[in-house]
Amino acid sequence: MQPDLVGLEISKGELRRLTGFDPEDVFRPSIMKDREKLIGFLLNELLTALALTPIIVGFIYAFIILPIIGSSIKLGIILLIVVPLAVLIGRSLWRRFTCPKAVSILLDEVDQYHQVVKAIDIHDQLATDGNSIEDRELVIAALQLIREDLVRALKTERILRDNKKLLINNQELFVNNLTNIQALQVSTQASEYAQLLNQSLQIAVDVQAQLRKLQQP
Repeated sequence: MQPDLVGLEISKGELRRLTGFDPEDVFRPSIMKDREKLIGFLLNELLTALALTPIIVGFIYAFIILPIIGSSIKLGIILLIVVPLAVLIGRSLWRRFTCPKAVSILLDEVDQYHQVVKAIDIHDQLATDGNSIEDRELVIAALQLIREDLVRALKTERILRDNKKLLINNQELFVNNLTNIQALQVSTQASEYAQLLNQSLQIAVDVQAQLRKLQQP
């Protein structure tokens, strides 16, 4: 990957710092549309539940069942079935009540943004089309502005979640680069880079819409 593309990526660590959540632990509606992501998410949840089950079952059996009822293989088997299901349901409810919908939406936008970056990387590797270097630079410039907007939106959501009063003195967080992005024009509108720029503009529009929602009381 070219250095300018590497600089565009928003790492999982940065997303974790901006949102306060592990991106891998946030369930998003878009995951349901991607079979690979859905399988990975469900597998991760299952492994987590299985890892926690022996600890929880051991605690319940040793400190509750044995002192009160005594040794019971039947209750032990029931616990081994019920506990993982309870963990899965508990984690699902925990996400619903602790992770704001805005975070899920913005993380979806980040995914789409990374898809555009990846598409440019593929073009760079193939290097067989007739698109100009100038077209590529314009798309890169648009993505740099979108990255700023995504980071700004994630920061704004976090501030709103932690302390809404801070927004009185931080209205600049609602400024976005949509106008600057729209001002960029690709020389060949039928080129692959023109299509990527259009995708980038849609991301910028969606991020702006989310910022407006965040600004509403």
